[in-house]
Amino acid sequence: MDKKKLWSATKLLLKIVITCLSLYFVFKKVAIKDVQEAFTRSNPLYLIIAFLFFVSSQIVSSSRLNSFFKGINLQISEVYNFKIYLLGMFYNLFLPGGIGGDGYKIFLLRKKFDIKGRKLFQAIFFDRLSGLWALTLILSALVIFIPKFEIPQWLPILVVTVGSIIYYFVMKKFFGEFSTNFFITHFKAILVQSLQLICVIFLLYALHFNGKFSPYLLMFLLSSLVAIFPFTMGGLGAREVVFLYGAEQFNMDAHVAVLISLLFYCTSAILSFTGLYFVMNSSKLKEVGSLDEDLKAETSLI
Repeated sequence: MDKKKLWSATKLLLKIVITCLSLYFVFKKVAIKDVQEAFTRSNPLYLIIAFLFFVSSQIVSSSRLNSFFKGINLQISEVYNFKIYLLGMFYNLFLPGGIGGDGYKIFLLRKKFDIKGRKLFQAIFFDRLSGLWALTLILSALVIFIPKFEIPQWLPILVVTVGSIIYYFVMKKFFGEFSTNFFITHFKAILVQSLQLICVIFLLYALHFNGKFSPYLLMFLLSSLVAIFPFTMGGLGAREVVFLYGAEQFNMDAHVAVLISLLFYCTSAILSFTGLYFVMNSSKLKEVGSLDEDLKAETSLI
């Protein structure tokens, strides 16, 4: 086994171990029977609405990434880009130890369109960075309205404003091709996070929750920050730990907190699994050209 394969296997093992330990910690605090009962009593209509809002968030997220692609003169249709986006989601969630979703997209687009991998990497990096910026912005807004923090209202506003200005001018000076669509891409970033927050609200409704939403939304955003780091299987386990910690700090219902996290993971997994369709049916990606050879090469790695 060469070093690359050994490292991939080691990463997969670490992710499985960390995920299992995180879930073990969570279910030591929360009874599995209570979680199962809450699942069975959830309102299916609200679950469907939550799923539709999540799908909408991913369509906007795919469009945001395509806007960054246009900054490097990579012109692909929104439909084609969304198909590749779903493929990336599938690789990220179900094949975390092998080729990641971002690596897969770079491989595929570089080979098909003869574009430098460095440019593709930068586009994907700034796409992720815009999402992180939107998370920080909305987190700051929520912090203002949660009295427990006792933070002056002007402080998060000042930090986000100054940080955003510096961020924009640094991008404009050193990565001008990505600053061209700065405002539209970052508006889309805010829209993505907003749609996901609405998704979480409907998940709360599905669980017949009628309390204050703000602590749960805050924990969801914090858990999203944790999920960015590739330490677990698609964020599974890490999100639940964050929600459980939040339940202790904000007197939240621990069962509801963990359920929200698990339901959101399941929602993401359902959409991610649709990416398998394009792996198994490469002919459905032919609107821009034949990708059969590329997909066969990648499918052989599964």
